[in-house]
Amino acid sequence: MLQSKPMKILNLYACLGGNRYKWNEVKEDIEVTAVELDPEAARLYQERFPNDTVIIADAHQYLLDHYKEFDFIWSSPPCPTHSRLVQSNKNKIKMKYPDMKLYEEILLLKHLYNGKYVIENVIPYYEPLIPAQKRHRHLYWTNFNLPNKLTDREVRISTGTNEVKNLCEFHDYDFYKYKGSQPTNKMARNLVDYEAGRTIFETVLGIERKSNVNQTNIFDAV
Repeated sequence: MLQSKPMKILNLYACLGGNRYKWNEVKEDIEVTAVELDPEAARLYQERFPNDTVIIADAHQYLLDHYKEFDFIWSSPPCPTHSRLVQSNKNKIKMKYPDMKLYEEILLLKHLYNGKYVIENVIPYYEPLIPAQKRHRHLYWTNFNLPNKLTDREVRISTGTNEVKNLCEFHDYDFYKYKGSQPTNKMARNLVDYEAGRTIFETVLGIERKSNVNQTNIFDAV
């Protein structure tokens, strides 16, 4: 009997793998390639997920060069130039153009890619140029329908000495291990809630969770 091939997944701007944390609980036979530019974040990602292939590279260019090789692609491009904080702090910061790499990736995957994909980013200070699915504080561009609720977990981001400690507990990860050039609280804030990452991956696989039963049901993925 022939065995099915492992699902090949590309995890772009992987950071410390918040979105990826629970994927193996959903499906064991996956091959994940993670792309991260920050060498220290890439090192910690590899430590956390030793079976993944970790590549230190420009995720945007890697996507263009390799998108045809994967069954599922997750991308979380940098969000600072799109964030509503830009507008609220417009008189305090040096302004930058919105980084259009976000929309380049959306257009590439929407029109030229044959697998399932999700691109995640913040709710921007402008009307999104391409419609997305809004869930909580994030926008998701996908080629499948997301559940109305991705997670029941609520993180209360606060400033001060307890911020990183609280986020360590929320994400089940010790951010104090990070010794790179980025602020520790920024690394902690940037992680996707692992429960949302799990729900989205279940949706890709056609698994629907019912909130009132302790089991999963299969449905036709869109």
